[in-house]
Amino acid sequence: MVLALEIFLVASAVLMTIFVLLHKGKGGGLSSLFGGGVQSNLSGSTVVEKNLDRVTIFMVIIWLACIVGLNLIEAFTV
Repeated sequence: MVLALEIFLVASAVLMTIFVLLHKGKGGGLSSLFGGGVQSNLSGSTVVEKNLDRVTIFMVIIWLACIVGLNLIEAFTV
């Protein structure tokens, strides 16, 4: 059980990082350094961006559930 939660924790952390980096930049900063500033001026809020938000939030919920689950298992097995 602990091993499965640890695998889900690592997988969700990696996927969450990828999904956060896929979001378009909202202004200056590092995203415009790699050409994100030009693209953000040309496109508005799209269905893809909204779905990316939903998937990112879902991954955050899975990540938090894994952390809470691992802490509960550790607290009650000692």
